[in-house]
Amino acid sequence: MSGPSISRRGFMGGVAGAAAVQMVRTAAAQPAPAGGKIKAGVIGLGGRGNMITQLVEAHGGYQLTAVADYFPGVAEEAGRQFSIPEKNRFSGLMGYRRLLESGVEAVFLETPPYCFPDHVEAAVEAGVHVYLAKPVACDVPGCLRVAEAAKRAKDAGRCFLIDFQTRTDPFFIEGVDRVRRGEIGPLGLVSSLYTDESFSDPPLTDTVESRLQHLIWVNDDGLGGGYLVNAGIHAVDVALWLAGGVPVSAVGGSRVARSDPHGDSHDVYSVTYEFADGLIVNHRGEHLRNKFDFHCDCVAHGRDGYLECGYSNSVALHGKQDWPGGKVEDLYVAGARRNIASFHTAVVNKDASNPTVEPSINANLAVMLGREACLRRSRVTWDEMIKESRRIEPDLRGLKA
Repeated sequence: MSGPSISRRGFMGGVAGAAAVQMVRTAAAQPAPAGGKIKAGVIGLGGRGNMITQLVEAHGGYQLTAVADYFPGVAEEAGRQFSIPEKNRFSGLMGYRRLLESGVEAVFLETPPYCFPDHVEAAVEAGVHVYLAKPVACDVPGCLRVAEAAKRAKDAGRCFLIDFQTRTDPFFIEGVDRVRRGEIGPLGLVSSLYTDESFSDPPLTDTVESRLQHLIWVNDDGLGGGYLVNAGIHAVDVALWLAGGVPVSAVGGSRVARSDPHGDSHDVYSVTYEFADGLIVNHRGEHLRNKFDFHCDCVAHGRDGYLECGYSNSVALHGKQDWPGGKVEDLYVAGARRNIASFHTAVVNKDASNPTVEPSINANLAVMLGREACLRRSRVTWDEMIKESRRIEPDLRGLKA
C-alpha cells in the first residue's frame, strides 16, 4: 500500500468493512478481558480529545499514564483532571514524542488532522497501538503515509483503529446487511447529506496558534482538510459502506458562502461520484449559520425499495419486506465508547487484523476526490488523484517546539 501505487481497485473496502462489523459485535458482546490494564496516553486534549479521555478512563481496561497537547495550559489541566503525574504532562510541538517515549502501550490521537501523519508514523515506530480520529490526513500524501504506517503496524502485530461511529451502530449494521442481502434490489442511487451550523472562523493573527483550538481549523484545508473532508466524510463513509467499494470518478461544484470567511475551505458543495458498476452517489452539504442545524443522513435507493439512515435520527428499510429499524441513540458518544471497547479487546487478544483501517482510508480519499472535483469543477478520477498526489502545505508560522 505504498505511495501512489494504490489504485482504486487495489484498495477496496467490502471485506474489511465486514470484518470491522464483526469486530464491533465481538467487543460489544464480551466484557473487557481480564488482565493488566493497558498503559495509555492521549495526544490532543481539546473538546473531543477530553471526551475520549473520559471514556478511556471510564472503560476500566486502561491506565492513563500520560497526556500531551500543544498548549501547556491544556496539558496541565488535563493532567490534573485525570491524575497524570506532572512529569508525564507534555506540551509543545514535540510533546507527542516525549509521550511516546514515556512507556505508553497505546496512544489515542485527537489533534487537528494535519498532525496525524507525523504522529502516526512516530507511534508505529515506537511500537505502540494506535487509536486515531478521522479524517486521518488533510491531503492525499498524508493519507497514503497513514495507510503505509498502518500496514507496518499490522505487520508488527500492533492494533490500529480509526474511529468512525456509524459503523458501530447496531441499526446501521443491520440496515447495510439487509441492503447487501438484496432486500431493496440492486442499488441505483445513494444520496448522502451533511449539514451543520459551521465553526468560528475569526481573522488570522500573527501566529497559526489562534486557529488550533475550538475547531477553528476545520475552516482551513491545510490544518483540518476543510468542511467536506472533516465533516462530510461521515455521510460519505456510509454511502461507500452501502456501495461496497470506492468510486471511479467524481464531478462537482463548491463555494464559500459563510459570512466573513478567513480560512480557505469551501463550505457549500455538491458532488456526484460514479462507480465502476454504474452506481451513482450524490453527496451535498452546507456549513452555514442558517438554523438548518445538524444533519448526517444517507438514503440508498434500490430497484425494489430504499433504506434511510441518519446519524442522529433513525434507520429503516422499505422494500420487499419492510423493516422498521430503530432510533439511533447518542451515536457521537456511544460509537466512540464501542470503538474504545473494540480497541481494548483487540489489544488484549493480540488481534492485529485492524479492519477499520481500509474503509476509513477509502472514505478519506473519497472526500478528497470530491474536494478536488469541486475545486476544479471538472471530472477527476480516483487514479488521477492518487497519481497526482497533490500536497497541501499547512501554514504553521509561529508555532513553538
